[in-house]
Amino acid sequence: MSTFPETTLTTARLTLRPLEMTDAAALAAAGSDDLTQTWLPLPRPYSEGDALRWIGQVAPDRQRSGFGLVRAIDAAGQLAGTIDFKRTEWAAGVTEIGYLACPWARSQGFVTEAVQAMARWALTDLGLHRVELRIATGNAASLRVAEKAGFLREGVARRAGYIHAGRVDLAIFSLVQADLSL
Repeated sequence: MSTFPETTLTTARLTLRPLEMTDAAALAAAGSDDLTQTWLPLPRPYSEGDALRWIGQVAPDRQRSGFGLVRAIDAAGQLAGTIDFKRTEWAAGVTEIGYLACPWARSQGFVTEAVQAMARWALTDLGLHRVELRIATGNAASLRVAEKAGFLREGVARRAGYIHAGRVDLAIFSLVQADLSL
């Protein structure tokens, strides 16, 4: 396989579905949130036009290229965030997951549930061997997501990430097929 199939995943509380143009306003609000802007190097301000470009151009291009797959985290019909595969290397069987939570949806376990679902799908149905998370070491909430989702912390890649404030160290987490049986 060298591209991601079109799919919608479901969990107990969530639907992980393609982004829709109607998600643009909620995505723009989440992308402009101060906490989001602290940890993600998104355009500042993050406008509805930026969100529409992400939904209509960037996300579909990533899927077509095989580089990634972007999904909306939908909780009872409301956008709770986004989750995506990125930096996918099909020959090596490795992908990375990134995510963004809408402010209203934080601390409810939605992102952890979405990460678990996407990682399990990658390691079982897609046949990938390794799923990674790379998280700024100061981003306590995101570090908790990785741990609660069952990822193993492997170490720190020094100055490997970029946020608006400059270079940051990234904690590297992974989940591999053997971890699913634990």
